[in-house]
Amino acid sequence: MEVVTLIIAVLALVVAVLAYTRTGGIQDLRRQVESLSSATESMTEKTREKTADVLQRVEQLIRGREKSPPEQEKSERDPSPRL
Repeated sequence: MEVVTLIIAVLALVVAVLAYTRTGGIQDLRRQVESLSSATESMTEKTREKTADVLQRVEQLIRGREKSPPEQEKSERDPSPRL
């Protein structure tokens, strides 16, 4: 009786492996992992950019604007004349 159970279990395992390979097997799993990793990378990059923007705004709020960009560019281009 135990031998029959073992044979049935081995046959079920063989059928399961055949079904797995027929439906795509490892290749399908690799494709799914690749698509998920590329989606995760793009989401990570977007989140990183948004975080950088928020931190820059917070820094400007805390420190205040020392000089606005046009004034800073003007002062860099036209230094005050020396006397």
